[in-house]
Amino acid sequence: VSVSLLQAKSCICHMCGAHLNRLHSCLYCVFFGCFTKKHIHEHAKTKRHNLAIDLLYGGIYCFVCQDYIYDKDMEQIAKEEQRKAWKLQAFTPTVVSHYQCTMTGIGEKYSTWEPTKRELELLRHNPKRRKITTNCTIGLRGLINLGNTCFMNCIVQALTHTPLLRDFFLSDRHKCEMQSPSSCLVCEMSTLFQEFYSGHRSPHIPYRLLHLVWTHARHLAGYEQQDAHEFLIAALDVLHRHCKGDDNGKKANNPNHCNCIIDQIFTGGLQSDVTCQVCHGVSTTIDPFWDISLDLPGSSTPFWPLSPGSDGSVVNGESHVSGTTTLTDCLRRFTRPEHLGSSAKIKCSGCHSYQESTKQLTMKKLPIVACFHLKRFEHSAKLRRKITTYVSFPLELDMTPFMASSKESRMNGQYQQPTDSLNNDNKYSLFAVVNHQGTLESGHYTSFIRQHKDQWFKCDDAIITKASIKDVLDSEGYLLFYHKQFLEYE
Repeated sequence: VSVSLLQAKSCICHMCGAHLNRLHSCLYCVFFGCFTKKHIHEHAKTKRHNLAIDLLYGGIYCFVCQDYIYDKDMEQIAKEEQRKAWKLQAFTPTVVSHYQCTMTGIGEKYSTWEPTKRELELLRHNPKRRKITTNCTIGLRGLINLGNTCFMNCIVQALTHTPLLRDFFLSDRHKCEMQSPSSCLVCEMSTLFQEFYSGHRSPHIPYRLLHLVWTHARHLAGYEQQDAHEFLIAALDVLHRHCKGDDNGKKANNPNHCNCIIDQIFTGGLQSDVTCQVCHGVSTTIDPFWDISLDLPGSSTPFWPLSPGSDGSVVNGESHVSGTTTLTDCLRRFTRPEHLGSSAKIKCSGCHSYQESTKQLTMKKLPIVACFHLKRFEHSAKLRRKITTYVSFPLELDMTPFMASSKESRMNGQYQQPTDSLNNDNKYSLFAVVNHQGTLESGHYTSFIRQHKDQWFKCDDAIITKASIKDVLDSEGYLLFYHKQFLEYE
């Protein structure tokens, strides 16, 4: 059985030549047949060989009973032989469990867990089960600063508290495609989630994560302070590539056509409409994005004042105080029509000549997690500085006004409340905020993360403290993470 299990991937069906389709081996003679295409059934009927073994899981199938046979002794033999097969590949079950997806063709791509005799005894003597309550601290864990690595720690805190990403990893869904799982960043993230939600309270030391980031994103290597936003994008890029087996990710590095968990959660579609000012023809392109970078007042880029003023009005849950810039303001500016000018003429496909045009960005497809990057660090030929402008951001955000489908509601750059603002698909909840204290040359990153929907905590490397909603909303804000409401499972 061990030899059959080990070589199952190289075996082929004696009738169709395929090695998939639930290959079974006859227990009477040397014959492999597909179960799905019923080739093993035909062999059993012709030869009257009524027992066969499933080469993927080791189960025994009886063609007389037309069902798999459960036998305690056979079950134990199958497990023992599977362990032997693992050892033949130089893996112990412990290692297989750590690198869930290294097994190719032997059983499932992870090892099953069974309680020990000691654990069974404890369960019998302790019938009361531990429940996750609203004041439970499971999932809260500090991270040791390994030398100016606060930029990494705050992003890790945001990712490990991303609801749908957490559900994915804690459900043991990652199946590694890398040739060397020890170099897979997704495997390390899976381990990191296990560490965070293990119940341990001592700070975790993310040295393996740092090493893998240095290995796969060499521009971040070294102990200098790095930009948290740059780290986020680099981490998502490496995670995306490793989900696809690295080489495949590099060859088909278009997140818009990728179905890995990173792109399912973080990738949106940004629509760009360029309108010719002569013939009014529109050229439309849609590009994938992982985050949205927003200009701020105080930057060298002209900022269009859009706040309704000090009339006390509330838009998107943001109370407008005179002179206060809101996240909605930044998004309106981002999605307003922009005249490109005579120095940036484009060739119009309608006029067949270079004409002046306007460009407008809108959201064609919203990601599950919307990450907003407030451009606080300005680098230009003339100056390098940090913009400390306070930006008000809401706990709940409706992105409907900024959708391509809502474009008609904004005429000549003037905002109008959309008629479909009750669209729940476009509503988001804030779950993490990354902040930067200090100057461009010297600073420190911290983060606020949400626990159990309404509890907030401040993460300052190894130190985690309770925070109020006011603490969160009054913070300066550098990276804002929002999650689609209808996909949250708390």
